[in-house]
Amino acid sequence: MRISIVGSGYVGTTIAACFADVGHDVVNIDIDEGIVASLNDGQSPIHEPGLDELVAEHAGEGLRATTDYAAVTDTEVTFLALPTPAEDGGHIDLSVTKSGARSLGAALGESDTDHVVVTKSTVVPTTTEGTIAPIVAEESGMSVGDDLHVGMNPEFLREGSAVSDFLGPDKVVLGAETDRAREALRGVFDPLVERASDPPVIETGIAEAEMIKYANNGFLAAKISLANDIANVCREYDVDSEAVLSAIGLDHRIESEFLGAGVGWGGSCFPKDVAAIIAAARGVGYEPMMLEAAVEVNDRQPVRLLDRLREYVDPAGARVAVLGLAFKPGTDDIRNSRAIPLVEALSEAGSDIVGYDPVATDNFHGRYPDIDYADSAAAALDGADAALVVTDWPEFADLNGEFDAMATPVVVDGRRIVTRREGIVYESLV
Repeated sequence: MRISIVGSGYVGTTIAACFADVGHDVVNIDIDEGIVASLNDGQSPIHEPGLDELVAEHAGEGLRATTDYAAVTDTEVTFLALPTPAEDGGHIDLSVTKSGARSLGAALGESDTDHVVVTKSTVVPTTTEGTIAPIVAEESGMSVGDDLHVGMNPEFLREGSAVSDFLGPDKVVLGAETDRAREALRGVFDPLVERASDPPVIETGIAEAEMIKYANNGFLAAKISLANDIANVCREYDVDSEAVLSAIGLDHRIESEFLGAGVGWGGSCFPKDVAAIIAAARGVGYEPMMLEAAVEVNDRQPVRLLDRLREYVDPAGARVAVLGLAFKPGTDDIRNSRAIPLVEALSEAGSDIVGYDPVATDNFHGRYPDIDYADSAAAALDGADAALVVTDWPEFADLNGEFDAMATPVVVDGRRIVTRREGIVYESLV
C-alpha cells in the first residue's frame, strides 16, 4: 500500500522504516528540512537500535521524506504521528497535532479520491473523532464517513527496542468505525501480522483504541510502582526484595516483567500518559486513586536514593558521580530521566556533580551545561566521593577495579546492577 506518515520523530521514523521493511511504499512528511534530508540520505534522525540499518536499506526506494504535504494525495492512508506533550495539570497539548491535521486537510482538499486518516499519536478518548477528524474535514471539504475515513492505531513501542517491538508485536490494535477505515488498516498491517506469526489483532472502536494505549501504560507504570513499594517495605525488614519479587513473578497471574524495583520509571510515555489519563478522569468527575498513587511512589524513589547517600556522604561539597543519564538503557532520550531530579537535588545541596552515559551525554549537557561530564564510567568515578547508579546500562555491571580510583568508594545503586564487592561501601536502593 501507499502510506504517508506525518511526523518524523521517534514514532514516525520507526513506523515508516518498518512499514517500508514489510513492503509498503512510504513517504514521511515533516517540517524540519534537516530531518527530511537525513532520511533521504539514509540516516535515522534518532538513536534506536536497528533503525539506522532499516532507514539505510529502504531510503530512496520504499521510504522517502518531504516537507510537502501534497505528497499525501498520492497515498491511500495517512498516519498522524505528531507529539502530544503534557501541559501543566497533565492535559495533553494538541497544538502540533491540530496544526498537522489542518495542513493534511488542506492538502487532501486538492485530491478527488477518498482517504483514510489514522491517529498514531497518543490522545485521550474521543480526540480522533471529536477534534482531529473535524479539522481535517473542514480544511479538505470532505465528509467524515463518506470520502474521509478515520481510524486509530495506538503504538506500544519501547525506546531501545522499538524496531523489534513493531515488527514482533504482542498485539495489534485497529480502531475504526467504518468498513473503509477498517479494511485500510487491515491492508496496512496484514503483511506485518503474517511476518510476525499472527499476533492477536484487536479490532475495536476508535475511542476504545485510544483508551487501550492509556490503560496499557497506566497498568505497567502502576506495576512498577507497586514493585517499588513492596521493595521499600522489604528493605525496612532487611528482606531481599529481589528474591521476593522474583518469586511472585513466577505466578502466571503476575508475570516477571516490570517487577524490577529501583529508582522508578521515566521516559516520554509513562509520565505523560499517566498524567494525561489522570487529568482526563478528573475532568469527567472521577478520581483515579491507583494511578495517583503510582505517580506518588515513583516521585518518591529518587528522594530515597539520596537518603541512602546521606547515610555515608554529606552531599554538600562532595564530588558525586551520576552513572546513567538516559531514562533507560538503549536510548539517548533523557525525558523524565530519574537522573534529572537527582542532579537538581544534588545541585541544590551543593554537590560537585560529574555525569556519564554511553549515549545520552550530549542531550543531558544541553539541559544541564554547568555540571561536569566524563567520557567513561572510569573517568567519572576517578576521585569521586560517591557514585549513584541511575540507569542500568549493561556496562555498569562490569565495573570492578574502577571503584578503587574513588576518593571514598561509596556506591548507591538505584538499579541493583553493580556487583557488591569488598573494598567499596555498597548500598542498593531496594
